[in-house]
Amino acid sequence: MIPLTIESLAYGGDAIARLEDGRTVFVAGAVPGDVVSVEVTEERERFVRARTLEVVTPSPDRVAPPCPYFGVCGGCSWQHVSYPLQLASKRRAVVDALTRIGHLQDAESRVAETITSPFEYGYRNKIELEVDASSGRPRLGFHRAGSDEIISVDECLLLPKALRKAPKALGGALRYIAGDQDLGLTRVALRAAAHTKDVEIALWGTPGPFPRKAVATTLGSALTSTSIVRVMTKGPSKERRIAGVEVLSGKGYWRERLCGVMMNVSAPSFFQVNTKAAERLISLVLDALEPDGTDRILDLYAGAGTFTLPLADRAGEVVAVEASGSAVRDLRRNLESAELWADVIGGDAVRELATIGHVDGAIVDPPRAGLHAEAARALAATKVATIVYVSCDPTTLARDCVALAECGYSLESATPVDLFPQTYHVETVAVFRRGA
Repeated sequence: MIPLTIESLAYGGDAIARLEDGRTVFVAGAVPGDVVSVEVTEERERFVRARTLEVVTPSPDRVAPPCPYFGVCGGCSWQHVSYPLQLASKRRAVVDALTRIGHLQDAESRVAETITSPFEYGYRNKIELEVDASSGRPRLGFHRAGSDEIISVDECLLLPKALRKAPKALGGALRYIAGDQDLGLTRVALRAAAHTKDVEIALWGTPGPFPRKAVATTLGSALTSTSIVRVMTKGPSKERRIAGVEVLSGKGYWRERLCGVMMNVSAPSFFQVNTKAAERLISLVLDALEPDGTDRILDLYAGAGTFTLPLADRAGEVVAVEASGSAVRDLRRNLESAELWADVIGGDAVRELATIGHVDGAIVDPPRAGLHAEAARALAATKVATIVYVSCDPTTLARDCVALAECGYSLESATPVDLFPQTYHVETVAVFRRGA
């Protein structure tokens, strides 16, 4: 056993301490200010990984995690950390990434304080439960921390209070339906709207025989829902493509209201998981772009229209680019329902940027992998004056900060927004100006 004093939290969930020889120790389950005894689980030349055996002296920022699965389930890593420290640590992760990877020596002055989530628990409008059929009957659960093993759960405190027990209800219903047969399911997604109270159950799996009526009836009895769909996929797990979507019951899509605008979202389409915090993202984007009814705004990686719709209501013209077929269909339907117009282009971001022409401002909301240099160069070629980059990963944001700097853009500000309380994840709204 090694006694250590914990110094900070790392992006990734672990806490950080130092050995006498100067090496960094990444400690699972600790809080800054703790004095802990640890067991080394991995030793490298420059760093060590360890797990907490005993908290000798607890930190003032250590709190009792309310979830019975905390420390076992891999979903939440910071329930034992006070919320103010979570917010400060997320800002620090952004500052550190911009300094270390983005090569900004004054990152501290450019990063704002983290904007809080309206709710610390019960904020998620979506969870995805993995299906384990290894025992012959399907079990629903989450991945064990640091493992591919699936652990069964009866509840999730990140869901709205009325639906916290939904994992148990869905798991029991699927076991009853399946019996000894394999339903070909890989995961079950549950969406619960914050403003409309819509609830959708999406069953993800492979094509093949399926007891559609029995599934719809049994799941509908187990959990009140407005839509039950089956999403069929083909291909290897990392390259799966959508082969079809079947409506088993209800509307076949999920509705949520964002900043007063109704959005219809199909099961394969992306939507921010924290509705009320996402509304704060939208406000930050609008404040940075300042659409005045005469400008031409580009929305890259537009999705189902989180930013397209509010921009279409304020800008002179909006050009929305999105590669996902389901999201493009949702976006067009949402624009039509809201009686708004935008030029919607379905296709690859880099390829389509070559034909966009001049734009006055751009919002980019890429996946976790970020923009990459080719996309940054293509975006810069439009000579857009302002780029608002919504990032879900500080490291790829910092990397892309370098690529944009090489194209003549400087980071004006970065505002972390806490869309994911109780985890290390953070969303960041970064504003870049050309020639500034």
